[in-house]
Amino acid sequence: MRVVAVQFKARKGDFDRSLAELCASADAHAAGADLVVLPEMGATGYVFADRDAVWQAAEEADGPTLAAVAAVARRHHCWLVAGFPERAGDLIFNSALVVNPAGERVFTYRKTLLYSEDLPWAEPGDSGYRRFDTDAGTFGVGICMDINDDGFVDWLAAEQPDAIAFPTNWVKEGAPVWPYWAWRLQGIRGALVAANTWGDEGPITFSGKSAILSGFRLHAWAEETGDAVISATLPSA
Repeated sequence: MRVVAVQFKARKGDFDRSLAELCASADAHAAGADLVVLPEMGATGYVFADRDAVWQAAEEADGPTLAAVAAVARRHHCWLVAGFPERAGDLIFNSALVVNPAGERVFTYRKTLLYSEDLPWAEPGDSGYRRFDTDAGTFGVGICMDINDDGFVDWLAAEQPDAIAFPTNWVKEGAPVWPYWAWRLQGIRGALVAANTWGDEGPITFSGKSAILSGFRLHAWAEETGDAVISATLPSA
């Protein structure tokens, strides 16, 4: 299975530009990929002043983000996972679209374990975890803090997917992030495909360091700052 992770910093306040640039980065590197992963809330940014501000940035699952990423998936006949703030009735979720190679939305995953920045506006996810079967292998989806959810880790241990699509906005905390991710996923054979953001947004600094890793083995990685695209062909099970 060939996997791709896009590290990207949203151009805050310019959604159209951000979405276009994010998809252009994915499009330029998706040829031959089986799975492409974009960051958590990749085109909107993550830090908002209040719920009203998030509401203005949020969209329904079949909104402009789906239209844009579906075109990439169809063009390269790949699966694609993209984070976005989802508006569902009066509720907002921190979600990820799962799009198949035909450009169809087959699932909307909703973040289960919320981070402090999510709490003022996001509902705890109600989608549950799900495995997706592709011609090249299987994958599951979790968003950022979900890696700290024992339920997610237990689900991965039971399902043992070949890859874990991991849109994230991982905060820089002063400790190396890759060993922590690997420690949380001990006993999981599948590769973590972590697509992160970077730099400052309000009071928060994000860690960058997007990575594709299996256990403590790094297959590909990005630097702490800067937009980047990384890819790897995962070893056969």
